[in-house]
Amino acid sequence: MSFLHYTSDELEELEKLSVLLKQGIVTLYLTAQVKDEFYRNRESKLADALKRVREQRLAAQLPNFCKEYAEYTALRDAQKAYDRAHADLLRKVTEDALARKLRADSTIEQLFSLAKLLTVDNAVMERASQRAARGNPPGKPGSLGDAINWEVLLQSVPTGEDIVTITDDRDYASQLAPEAFREFLLDEWRSLKGSSVIYYRALSQFFRAHFPDITLASDAEKDLLIRDLANSGSFAETHSIIAKLNQFEDFTAPQRNAIVSAASNNSQVTWIVNDDDVKAFLSRVVFSHEDQITDPGLSDLMTALMAPDD
Repeated sequence: MSFLHYTSDELEELEKLSVLLKQGIVTLYLTAQVKDEFYRNRESKLADALKRVREQRLAAQLPNFCKEYAEYTALRDAQKAYDRAHADLLRKVTEDALARKLRADSTIEQLFSLAKLLTVDNAVMERASQRAARGNPPGKPGSLGDAINWEVLLQSVPTGEDIVTITDDRDYASQLAPEAFREFLLDEWRSLKGSSVIYYRALSQFFRAHFPDITLASDAEKDLLIRDLANSGSFAETHSIIAKLNQFEDFTAPQRNAIVSAASNNSQVTWIVNDDDVKAFLSRVVFSHEDQITDPGLSDLMTALMAPDD
């Protein structure tokens, strides 16, 4: 539930994850236990956060002799303006919280809609109870939540498929090396699933390790398509990627350079650079934007694009 207190940068990481899910690049396993826990705890977490907003007051305690100065009036006017803005902010935030219109709400609801929901059946509940009774991780005494989540993952994730676990919950971390996954759970997963657990304590670590070029959620889809263009293995695939990229109106300088690099170094792009759709797209990316492009392939690409059609 800490995402309700997330900064914009942290929400941006979650929104980048949504793009990966939409592209089918990753699969997010969502247990019914986690989904229920979110909605069960949402109100109390928001109530606590709103309480702190409500308590943020600006109270200037000034002695009477200060009233003789113009600055005193300016301070009082500023305090009144602060009180009005504070009241408006509290009202709007409360309304959006009740209507589930907070940015955090829309972000998590989108993730939930894109995730693969794993239901909790009686067999999972029984195994989770036995796990807790034996004192096996994960989870704390008297709580079944983590045990349920782990058991449903063991039941549902295909055998042989590695899983990426991202959590700052210490129940999943090694007691010897906090940056490593808990040994007992890792051994169990390897034994039962024949695969491994890739562990990160933060989503930002996952993106740095696997998608370092993706910086903003709004650019993520473009970045992934440009990467696909660089790796395109056929003319048909290139045409398909170009059609998707053509839907975007603008590109950043690094994106333009990456496109030029793909067009210069991937023969599946180079050999069809004068096909109508490819030529039109690359011309739009390059011409009038030469000052943004430093890739050494720019000159040859411009020469190819300016060549007369056969």
